[in-house]
Amino acid sequence: MSYPQAQAEPQPASAPEDLRAALAQLTPDALPTFEAERAAALRQSREQVSAAPMRRFVGQWAVYVAVERHPERAARLRALEPRAATTESLDEARAIAAEIGGILDVACAEAGIERGEVPA
Repeated sequence: MSYPQAQAEPQPASAPEDLRAALAQLTPDALPTFEAERAAALRQSREQVSAAPMRRFVGQWAVYVAVERHPERAARLRALEPRAATTESLDEARAIAAEIGGILDVACAEAGIERGEVPA
């Protein structure tokens, strides 16, 4: 039997303050990490005279918010990640990697980001 899913919060604009506001509602425990990473990205952008560190920061957090907007999806990703690190079965590792990839593909699409688009 399937149950109706709650309407997810809308995906915020990919701007630091919009992402921060979404995090404050969805996962307030992530705010210290967000702020530390934002400060590091700003510092790197200034040092490198490049917007790439900020684009990478915004892209990564936009995808994180896209995952967290759906509690079932976020819980599934959190359950898969430790299994991926500990499985000894190649078939299971492939299945886990494929499922994680699918979750991230959907989150990237919702965030308006092509996988691989965010500079490394």
